[in-house]
Amino acid sequence: MNIKQMLKKDIVDVSKLASLLYHSSIEEIIEDFNNLMNKDNMVYYLEIDNKKIGFVHFSIRKDYVEGTKSNPVLYLEGIYIKEEYRNNGYSKLLIHEGIKWGRENNCKEFASDCEETNINSINFHKQMGYNEVNRIVCFTKEI
Repeated sequence: MNIKQMLKKDIVDVSKLASLLYHSSIEEIIEDFNNLMNKDNMVYYLEIDNKKIGFVHFSIRKDYVEGTKSNPVLYLEGIYIKEEYRNNGYSKLLIHEGIKWGRENNCKEFASDCEETNINSINFHKQMGYNEVNRIVCFTKEI
């Protein structure tokens, strides 16, 4: 088992995993990953027997993050483990890798979000030690 930083050569394979999480086309995700490969984003993937079975995307947010007191903030943008590999602690390993990266980048807090109706994600965050700080309702209007 290896945790590796996503490099340009890994984008297609990791995008296939990300498409399972985001329900977007692989092409859209490849474009997104190519655009976010900079110092304020980090993607790690987990490999077992030379197969990529999961990934995590972190960012360093320098704007205000709901419920935080410091700046910058490590932010969990997305995490996915293939279903047949879940409940083995792999997510926790990926999270810890990101926390190390966040500390190296002067982050003192770690934040995330999910949809209010995504009970699996809410439970995951609680298992990872997050504290719920707020719930919001978002609105839009065409003008």
